Amino acid sequence: MAELKVFSGRANRPLAEKIAAEGKFELGHVELRNFSDGEMWVKYADNIRGDDVFIVQSTQPPAENLIELLIMLDAAKRASAERVTAVIPYFGYARQDRKDQPRVSITAKLVANLLTGAGADRVLTMDLHAPQIQGFFDIPLDHLYSSAVFIDHFRNMNIPNLAVVSPDVGGLKMARSFAKRLEADLVLIDKRRPKANEAEVLNVIGNTKGKNVLIVDDLIDTGGTFVNAVVALKEHGANDIYGACTHPILSGKAIERINHSALTSLTVTDTIPLRQTSKKIELRSVAKLFAEAINRTYNHESISTLFDVDKDRI
Repeated sequence: MAELKVFSGRANRPLAEKIAAEGKFELGHVELRNFSDGEMWVKYADNIRGDDVFIVQSTQPPAENLIELLIMLDAAKRASAERVTAVIPYFGYARQDRKDQPRVSITAKLVANLLTGAGADRVLTMDLHAPQIQGFFDIPLDHLYSSAVFIDHFRNMNIPNLAVVSPDVGGLKMARSFAKRLEADLVLIDKRRPKANEAEVLNVIGNTKGKNVLIVDDLIDTGGTFVNAVVALKEHGANDIYGACTHPILSGKAIERINHSALTSLTVTDTIPLRQTSKKIELRSVAKLFAEAINRTYNHESISTLFDVDKDRI
């Protein structure tokens, strides 16, 4: 049987180390360097011929994280690994998943093609911005859900009179899953986006007056959409407002916006390293989920039990 070998790029080394600890395996040795002009160089220090190789690398900005993953995949294939799995906790460029305007790129499909062309035999990722992106791949893709971590966390908080809020139509299925398992009401925010990274809240669909609410989303970038949702919910009579976000991109003034908002707390995962800390932000690790998924994939076992919590979303 091929030997299990797990390697990490530089995008999120702390998460890879946690995954290795949870899975009770060691991270392999790979040399990652940059030339003076920034060009990357990769060499596997370990022999991986005939091995089952897993490469842990999120693809958040800068774009070098994606390029590094592609080079690591290519190097592994050229080193005669038997199978190479790209473990991508955060799949970047996923927001451009369709041609919604003339003369634009479908970058989610482009990245899927690049990963396949670089040598990935399968992909393991979490909370894609749009679940249909799975169909962009011609190789197996396993899609994990952070709700397996979040549900237990918020259930243990015993928040009374709870309503779960989706900040847009795209996140409605995710919010419905949370609402069902937390036995909470479901609320939708209808919004219009004048241009990229800007959102205008139009209407709150559902009753939030006198309720504690939980806003769930797959990612927060500039925080504009999220904070606008907090403002709208307060105007509609919400009490305490909590947030759950899988991928904390938190670019620009996002942290500042969150700190100055009426938000009680925001719980995020470690798929992306936090740019800076905040008293309002709580961190939950997804390392155990990924470690279990890697071990099950290596042993050719089903990983569906890891996301049965969200089976109605599949």
